Amino acid sequence: MMFTATKSMRTTLSALVLALGAASAPTVSLAQAAAPPAAAPAPQGWFKTCTKQEDSDVCIVQFQQLAQNGQLITAVGLISVEGKVNRKILQVTVPSARLIPPGILMQIDGGKGQKLDYAVCLPDRCTAEVPLTDPMIAALKKGKEVVFTSINFRRAPNPIQIALEGFTGSYDGEAMSQSQAEDRQRLLQEVMQKKTEESRKSLEDAQKAAKQGG
Repeated sequence: MMFTATKSMRTTLSALVLALGAASAPTVSLAQAAAPPAAAPAPQGWFKTCTKQEDSDVCIVQFQQLAQNGQLITAVGLISVEGKVNRKILQVTVPSARLIPPGILMQIDGGKGQKLDYAVCLPDRCTAEVPLTDPMIAALKKGKEVVFTSINFRRAPNPIQIALEGFTGSYDGEAMSQSQAEDRQRLLQEVMQKKTEESRKSLEDAQKAAKQGG
């Protein structure tokens, strides 16, 4: 689920859309993720990757929150493009089946909310974006928690809380190498697979105990 830059970033930054699902990322299914999955999310943290895109350097500070079954809960990307074109953008991706007009509301430490309008909605996900400003970056660095709230098709708010611990170090620190990013994604996939297997075994044990008790 790692953010990667696409040709649209290089040619029409005003309509920037990131491709979620790089080759190193685990495959996820979002078609039925209208509400937050019941499974507890796999632990995640902030990290940064940088790539060269023609005449520009693109760095992305990312956070991904996935459920144990691999479903996307949310993905955040702070994108900095420097070179022939200079631009900074904040993108937030949530599952599909969202109400479009409300967008996504961002609140840092319970402060005043900022609306992020959706840039694109695909069958499996919706992505909202807003220009990334220096005051916004400073607020994220000082903050303890950011909450992104989208509205699902049932008109129910889906707030997602993300801890900002480690954000400053990732934003100001060195980027991961490609191999480190791939290792991180592989480890995440292994952890999720293990948790899924543990949940399946627990369910089977409970079903067996229920039959024996009956």
